[in-house]
Amino acid sequence: MKERIVNTSIQLFDKKGFTDTSIKDIVEELNVTKGTFYYYFKSKEELLKDIHLSYIDDLIEQQEIILMNSESDCTEKLFALIYMVINNIRTNRESARIFTRETRHLSGQNVEEIKAKRNLFRKKYQALIEKGIETGEFKNSIPPDMLTFGILGITNWTYYWYNPEGEVSEEQLAQLFASLILDGIKK
Repeated sequence: MKERIVNTSIQLFDKKGFTDTSIKDIVEELNVTKGTFYYYFKSKEELLKDIHLSYIDDLIEQQEIILMNSESDCTEKLFALIYMVINNIRTNRESARIFTRETRHLSGQNVEEIKAKRNLFRKKYQALIEKGIETGEFKNSIPPDMLTFGILGITNWTYYWYNPEGEVSEEQLAQLFASLILDGIKK
């Protein structure tokens, strides 16, 4: 039941927004009582935190697998990270939008926990960029932190506009982004 509450809430939060979705909306959609909701979650904010943690923990786990691959160089790992985010659109689009859009509704320890995980993800990404600069794979003319934020900005916003069923495949889009990042657009 907990998973059903989470999945239904993800759909409603994505469609209506966190603020405009009530616990009543969630339980009516599931045809259960509010008591059922409160058995699993103390509040709507706790549910939102659970959705955030599930999403970011999954990304961190996928990121770690990519970064630990000793057979790939930094360029290949960078492509794999870009592809990972784009590939997640097919299965986690709603969760990603909630993660991006609804964090502002978390408070206190809840928001701090999510920020710490976001920072961990970003710092691991940045460490890859720094290693690529160190090994000479990437040029050193752009500060690694700015490059990291730029890459994350490019890839994270694809959740709002990219259609994986459209004419550009996930791999093609990842290649396009990687080329843009690695080669730029100047002729």
